[in-house]
Amino acid sequence: MTEAAVICQRIDHDAINRMAARLSVIKKLYIIGLGGSLANAIHMAADLRKLCEVDAEAFDNIAELTARMNDEGPETIFDNWLEKISRQDALMVLSVGGGTPEVSRGICLAVERAKKNGAAIFGIVGPQGGYTASNADLCIKVPVANEKHITPHTEAFQIVISHCLVSHPLLQKNRTTW
Repeated sequence: MTEAAVICQRIDHDAINRMAARLSVIKKLYIIGLGGSLANAIHMAADLRKLCEVDAEAFDNIAELTARMNDEGPETIFDNWLEKISRQDALMVLSVGGGTPEVSRGICLAVERAKKNGAAIFGIVGPQGGYTASNADLCIKVPVANEKHITPHTEAFQIVISHCLVSHPLLQKNRTTW
């Protein structure tokens, strides 16, 4: 059995359905990630806007993001962008490690900001889950099929789960062309 098939069998399918239900009632969705997860966040936001008419936004201004990291440090890169997040909104974290005080501290601080402002917190993260899994209202951990492939499997399944969400009957409003 291939590693992808193992992950497909182990993934929490009910959590995907619960996430779709929760996303169907939010006002605005802020989606964050770093590295490959940021690319997935941008992809997810575009699909949610186009197919589901969800007000979804990813921090896709790379020039601003890198300027903030350079001038202010990585810890606060999402801070100003999330200052208006509210209890009608949600934060979606895409992250392999889920954020820890040592790695991806900016993810942890974004989760804290969202929590402080009363927003719902969702995550699609790797098997350890990190700070996101410990603090999210709903977090899907991509299960391990091979310890050597945690990053590629997590990032690949972030998109698989994203596509499950945008094609979910509770969310999809517009058909895909293909």
